[in-house]
Amino acid sequence: MNYLPPVIADITDTRLAQALQHKIDQKTKPLGSLGRLEALALRLGLILGTEAPMLSDPQLVVFAGDHGLAAKGVSAYPSDVTWQMVENFLAGGAAVSVLARQHGIGLTVMDCGVRHDFAPRAGLHQRKVAHGTADASVQPAMTAAQCAQALANGGELVRQLPGNVLLLGEMGIGNTSAASMLMARLTGLDIVDCTGAGTGLDASAVQRKVGILRDVLQHHGDAQAPLDALAAVGGFEIASMTGAVLQAAAERRVIVVDGFIASAAVLVASKLQAHVLQRCVFAHQSGERGHALMLAHLKAQPLLDLGLRLGEGSGAALAWPLLVSATAILREMASFESAGVAQRESGELQPGHQTH
Repeated sequence: MNYLPPVIADITDTRLAQALQHKIDQKTKPLGSLGRLEALALRLGLILGTEAPMLSDPQLVVFAGDHGLAAKGVSAYPSDVTWQMVENFLAGGAAVSVLARQHGIGLTVMDCGVRHDFAPRAGLHQRKVAHGTADASVQPAMTAAQCAQALANGGELVRQLPGNVLLLGEMGIGNTSAASMLMARLTGLDIVDCTGAGTGLDASAVQRKVGILRDVLQHHGDAQAPLDALAAVGGFEIASMTGAVLQAAAERRVIVVDGFIASAAVLVASKLQAHVLQRCVFAHQSGERGHALMLAHLKAQPLLDLGLRLGEGSGAALAWPLLVSATAILREMASFESAGVAQRESGELQPGHQTH
């Protein structure tokens, strides 16, 4: 099976950008005083192609899969935690379950390749490619056909989801290793700069993890192209998320990117279709070592920096109210003219006009 990513159009619109910026500047506030919320409002307007953007029916998807490489001890937790956490998501007990419920965000768990068979139920989208990837230290994690199937599955799910916002989440013991290797291969950075503690490894275990990942990358030295690298060292959940990102971008949905693993999927997608990044809002900078460098490579400025390293989409859900506020400001905040408020005088700011 071959996978052809959807073509992602350039949505640069100078006229709309100028109109949005003028609208923001004319709100009843000192110029630029809402800081980065103003930049977020501008970005959301450009993604949705309107001066009055409305966010509708947000959907958070937790992409879940297991990794054969986890058997090498690259995580502090056993692989069984993947399926156990999927059950926790579906039961409503995980952090992301609580946050999605709090903020009225639709939550779907996608079984992309968990090493466990789940009973069908509401909220579970079963598209298992296999019971976990192969051990990437021995062979490619996925065959080319498996990788293509996972990508297609992610796109298919997005086509079925309502709304115009996709929030990214994931679950998979060992997936920080896959994300680190994808980052190293696709950015050219050394694997040591891309590798952190994951689920909580100590310093010596991280050093051992780096050695294992370096060997895996050398073993797959010919896998340089984005999809080749994804098949060689990635996971079913990362591949499915990549396909979902590409489809969401093609549909001009707002893509709210969670942490390190979600950013790795966006990295792969952006290497296939660069304009994907125009549709992305990066929720936070995680505590995982490589994430700051990943964000810098993507030229992304995250909304939050709370030291999170949970995954699941928890950071995306926490950032969600900022998106709601940014669009509400654009639509509902009065302008100087409509409110009958005097604007600043030319030249120096007058006392009392610098802040409310």
